[in-house]
Amino acid sequence: MDLHHLVWRLGPGWRVCSSAVLGGGIGPRDWILNAQVPGGYPRTDPDRHLAEIAAAEHLTGPGAGLMTAADVTAYTVAVDGDVTATATCGLGVRGWAAAPAEDNGAPPGPGTVNIVVVLPVPLCDAALVNAVATATEAKVQALLGAGLSCSGTPTDSVCVAAPEPADGPGELFAGPRSRWGSRLARAVYTAVLEGARRQS
Repeated sequence: MDLHHLVWRLGPGWRVCSSAVLGGGIGPRDWILNAQVPGGYPRTDPDRHLAEIAAAEHLTGPGAGLMTAADVTAYTVAVDGDVTATATCGLGVRGWAAAPAEDNGAPPGPGTVNIVVVLPVPLCDAALVNAVATATEAKVQALLGAGLSCSGTPTDSVCVAAPEPADGPGELFAGPRSRWGSRLARAVYTAVLEGARRQS
C-alpha cells in the first residue's frame, strides 16, 4: 500500500533538534521526512523503513524521519514572524503524559501528532532543546483550546530546524517569552489548533 509523506528538503547548512525515530537528537540534517503508515503498523524497524522511503525520494545526506498514522495530506501550517510550523494531527489514541502505569506488552502505535518547525535564525544547542519544549507546551495549549482533555498521543514527535551558526553560538533562548520562542509557540499553537479542531 502506497501512503503519502511530507518532505522538507533543507539542504546543507541546517541543524535539527528532534525526537525523530530516524536521525533524532541534535545535528546537521539535510532533510526531514514525515511518513504516513497504516494503523496497526506491523514493522519493528521503523528507522530502516524510513531510510527506505528516504532513498525512494532520492534524499541524500543526514536527515530526520518521523512516522504517523494520521493522514499527512491533511497537514496544517501556520507562520508567525518568519517561523513556520507544520502539524499532522491524528488524535484517535490520546491521553495525558503522566497517566497511570500500563504494561499490556504492546508497544504504542506510530506517533499521531507530529510537528515540524523551521526558524530563520541559528539557535545554540540549549535554545534548540528549549524550542522543542516550547513547541510541546504550545501543542498542549492548542489541544486544550480545541476542547480536548489530553496532552497528546503516546508517540508524538517534534523537529525544530534552524540554520547552522556562522559566527557565535546562535540565539541563546527559545522559551515562550523570548523573541523567537514566542513566535514558534504561536505558530505551533495555530497549526495544532486547526488540526485538532478537524478531529473533534
